[in-house]
Amino acid sequence: MTQTQQAPTASRLFEPARLGGLELPSRLVMAPLTRNRAGADGVPGELMATYYAQRASAGLIIAEGTTPNAVGQTYPHIPGIHSPAQIAGWRRVTDAVRAAGGRMFLQLQHGGRVGHPDTSGHVPLAPSAVRFPEPLHTPGGLREAVAPREMTAEDIRSTIADFADAARAAVEAGFAGVEVHSANGHLLHQFLARNTNLRTDEWGGSVEGRIRFTVEVVRAVAEAIGAERVGVRISPGVNVNGVEEGDTEEIYPALVKALADVGPAYLHQVHAAPDQPAFTEIRRAWPGTLIANPVLSHEEVAADGGQLRGEQLLAAGADLVALGRGFLANPDFVERLRTGAPLNELRPEFLMYVQGAEGYTDYPVLAR
Repeated sequence: MTQTQQAPTASRLFEPARLGGLELPSRLVMAPLTRNRAGADGVPGELMATYYAQRASAGLIIAEGTTPNAVGQTYPHIPGIHSPAQIAGWRRVTDAVRAAGGRMFLQLQHGGRVGHPDTSGHVPLAPSAVRFPEPLHTPGGLREAVAPREMTAEDIRSTIADFADAARAAVEAGFAGVEVHSANGHLLHQFLARNTNLRTDEWGGSVEGRIRFTVEVVRAVAEAIGAERVGVRISPGVNVNGVEEGDTEEIYPALVKALADVGPAYLHQVHAAPDQPAFTEIRRAWPGTLIANPVLSHEEVAADGGQLRGEQLLAAGADLVALGRGFLANPDFVERLRTGAPLNELRPEFLMYVQGAEGYTDYPVLAR
């Protein structure tokens, strides 16, 4: 034990757990974190393999949002999983993580209106032709968003098929499963929200209509690779990327019930808090594994990386806890929490929209 380390702490975060067919060494999950380190063609390279392998001690890694098709790309250097080269690139990543003793799911993320032709080569698709309200990062810098094209019924069906194909490709690439991203203002969340879904057909209007696309995507993915390999991420009441659900209290009970009928391995709630009514109601209604991702202040991250918040969520009924920023700056985050060692300081200027190892794979690990 080094001078900076303390006695190991007893915490439920370090208990083993089970997720579907996976045995997890702890309840600490590395949250999906966009880092923009793929190639311009969306292919993960050796740098990404190193980054994830460094963090293989997480109970589970959920790899960053990855596009199931070309039109779903959000920003430059976002990985994809829809070409042979991208699948091969991810295989290098999963091989490296497996060799280091880790386990990985892949988050499938379609940006919907959060995209730009200068980045993807396509006019973005969305539930309705409602423009994204802010400039977007493109290869040429910040650009004003363009109006997305409202998805036709055929667009919807083909996108659902793309998610299922991407899930099969993820398993081919060595992932244990996939997380369907229905949160944070991306395409599936845009279908849930009143201000981005103005449709009057079967995918709009009522709560039942607005949850339909998410449920159909999750069902198709579960049929493609097995429900025990599938998770779903949701963000009740979170107005990221300009979405305003309008009737959060009605949407999520209906969505959770419909998803429970499909039977995915887990539900992953963003911005969860033990005393939050949404968290309490979702825990009560969800019969399977619940992953909770807390909101953390900079002070909390610096103090303990979110350990206290995570323990509170486990006590309130969560099964696993997903943390982000602690894993960014600490390849050995689990060991640092377990031993009470100090945490590295995060360098936020290297989080996104940059390339290279700096602020990515060069954070130090504890001396042995």
